[in-house]
Amino acid sequence: MPVDAAFVEIDGPWQHRYVAANGARFHVAELGDGPLVLLLHGFPQFWYAWRHQMVALADAGYRVAAMDLRGYGGSDKPPRGYDTYMATLDAASVIRALGETQATVMGQGLGGWVAWSMPVLRPDVTTAVAALSMPHPRVMRRASWLNRRQRAASSWIVRLQWPFVPERAMARSHRYVEGLLREWSAPGGPFPSDEDVARYGDGMMIPFVAHSASEHYRWLGRSQLRPDGPFFMRRIRHAIHVPVLELHGAEDRCVLPQCVRGSEQYVAGDYRTVTIPHAGHFLTEEAPDVVSDELIRWLKSVQ
Repeated sequence: MPVDAAFVEIDGPWQHRYVAANGARFHVAELGDGPLVLLLHGFPQFWYAWRHQMVALADAGYRVAAMDLRGYGGSDKPPRGYDTYMATLDAASVIRALGETQATVMGQGLGGWVAWSMPVLRPDVTTAVAALSMPHPRVMRRASWLNRRQRAASSWIVRLQWPFVPERAMARSHRYVEGLLREWSAPGGPFPSDEDVARYGDGMMIPFVAHSASEHYRWLGRSQLRPDGPFFMRRIRHAIHVPVLELHGAEDRCVLPQCVRGSEQYVAGDYRTVTIPHAGHFLTEEAPDVVSDELIRWLKSVQ
């Protein structure tokens, strides 16, 4: 059965709010006081993937806002606007809607792709970037094209290009989401639990989420055959001058760590990379304490 969007208002120390930004309404979970840190989730999740880091970062003196990306969770699900340009404008507009002029942007997976794009496309609001389980988009594209193993690992994006079929599978049962959660996480680890599968499976069953989530990746795929894709890649080849932290799981089977080195060539400012042992793609939940410690240590050193 379809799940109501209010499902994402999960109880905790955070507060839930809805902000009008960039012509849409976005759901945000917020906690703490201090410099703003905006958290962007990946696929097939929603804001809740950052719950552990929200508490840790707030305790360390930061105001943390974990938003549902356009099309996910409690945020609006319009029929269009799932390109990276719009995603960065959404993030920048949410920062301003929260009453701030700048923020550190952290992203996991798809959110990491958006976070990497922020310093080039929305430099006025971006003070620093942390990207989890995602190298620089140009490095990711090159690996997906030229590396046979990464091309195989990215084949799920090709399957998402099919119309109707993926979203029907996501909305029919938890099986699709469960398959990705288990396939991309480290073998034998604690994530995902049955509760995790149910939580994210239900999140994908919110009306229109499955289609909207697919549209983000359909733009990534189909834009390569249109002018907007190559133009985007040309735009983000410019050097990043804000501090960048890249975290990657040693056992990530979605974005293979050995296939995606080279992000540092696009960073003119401070760049650090850390490999998290015994963790796969879902770093914030597979290694929550290690990730929180790395993020806080980095934030303290660059601010």
